Amino acid sequence: MKLFIGILLAKSESQLFNMRALILLFILISPKMQSQDRSLVWAEEFKGRKIDTDIWNFEKGLGHNNEEQYYTSRTNNIRIEDGILIIEARKENHKRSNYTSARINTDEKKLFKYGRIEIRAKLPEGNGTWPAIWLLGENKEKVGYPECGEIDIMEHVGKSPNEIHGAIHFPELDNKKMNSSAKSFEIPFSSDGFHNYAIEWDEKSIKYMIDDLEFHCFTIEDAEREGRENIFQKPFYLIINLALGGKWAGEIDDSIFPARFYIDYVRYYK
Repeated sequence: MKLFIGILLAKSESQLFNMRALILLFILISPKMQSQDRSLVWAEEFKGRKIDTDIWNFEKGLGHNNEEQYYTSRTNNIRIEDGILIIEARKENHKRSNYTSARINTDEKKLFKYGRIEIRAKLPEGNGTWPAIWLLGENKEKVGYPECGEIDIMEHVGKSPNEIHGAIHFPELDNKKMNSSAKSFEIPFSSDGFHNYAIEWDEKSIKYMIDDLEFHCFTIEDAEREGRENIFQKPFYLIINLALGGKWAGEIDDSIFPARFYIDYVRYYK
């Protein structure tokens, strides 16, 4: 009898071990299977010596939202070094501002609709910084804001150093009242400060991720309004910028400058 029970226990332990092994194998191969489902259709690796103006537009002038920086295209504020795009905010008098920085976009040059948009970046530090990676509808010049819609892949304010924010903004039919869906998430540890910020966007939802950890999901159906095409079922263009101060970032600590926002790459998968 004892021998029989021992055999049963041995078999049970063996089955349990096999089950654990299968679960572990699934966990290990699952990300690989997911990556195989995606096809890289475009990438900006910043390997050239200069910023590619066939892809990027430089925005110039004062920022919005009561921000305090003046955007320029000078190499002091934006450049490529060792395969990394650097946006550098500086404390200096320039035209109508005491600060300078940079903002670039892909308007009329590179558009995105559905798929995975992934950016590897390292955020600046210090109170008053406001780096962002975001999208606006391609029809912004025609219909204006907020009617064009906005997808914020990542925003960060230096006064909350351990949090990132992802958000969706879209208007009601009158194009005045704003609707938003937003969520904050604690930034995981990284030995070099770089993280992967991404959205995965299809006909039904927009999922937000940092280092493949999903922290927010917007259901596109929530933006449906009778008599209007869904704002998030049309192309958008990409914007990368480093703002200073303003309504959200608040008071600027002048001891932090120069403050740098590093972007390793932008990759677009279908």
